[in-house]
Amino acid sequence: MTQPLVAIRSVSKNFGEFQALKQVSLDVYPGEVLCLIGASGSGKTTLLRCINQLISIDSGGIWVDGELLGLRERDGRLHRLTSREIARQRLKTGMVFQRFNLFPHKTALENITEGPVQVQGRNGNEARAEAMELLRRVGLEAKADAYPSQLSGGQQQRVAIARALAMKPMLMLFDEPTSALDPELVGEVLSVMKGLARSGMTMLVVTHELGFAREVADRVVYMDHGAIVESGRTADVLGAPREARTQAFLSAVI
Repeated sequence: MTQPLVAIRSVSKNFGEFQALKQVSLDVYPGEVLCLIGASGSGKTTLLRCINQLISIDSGGIWVDGELLGLRERDGRLHRLTSREIARQRLKTGMVFQRFNLFPHKTALENITEGPVQVQGRNGNEARAEAMELLRRVGLEAKADAYPSQLSGGQQQRVAIARALAMKPMLMLFDEPTSALDPELVGEVLSVMKGLARSGMTMLVVTHELGFAREVADRVVYMDHGAIVESGRTADVLGAPREARTQAFLSAVI
């Protein structure tokens, strides 16, 4: 069996008295598209942010590509990594947020080249050529010199996807990437994501778009109150869920 690209083991996270994640364990395999579904506040976004080390976990462990995130064992004890070491680990993942988080004073092309040039130290001309190819890939080659304020929400989100891909991640994390979009713009972003899935990119997607999950996801995980309630093949979880909580959620949203 292929080793998981992401291995999550007994992860818990509290925010004061609120238990956001409760002993969550999950594997994501190379080339797999896994969709996380559940009501707001169920822990889906928190889990993604833990994988990307935007927040630290309280217990358990997360491994990406065999490397324990945030910690290193030395002399039989675990030591927290420095911010620089965490930034290096974070390069393995690309994250696309609900809000596009583009630099408003930079063009689409400049937004995409910023990371490769400033963070990875890559050649500027090569980074621009790759950025133009990514813009072609997301259907926005003609918008290379446009600023975010000149782009629709769907276009901004497609630039954000291209920006994440420019760092050459092995894993893409999507946190409800269409939730901030007007309904008529959702399709263009989902189309780009479907293309990514077909290309073999490993993707972990928090989404309310069950149609997208049905079409693209290899597996679906339903979360509720910080815990995984049900997981399995997409057709099984969405078509014939075993758990009463999953059934109630799906009947409410379909």
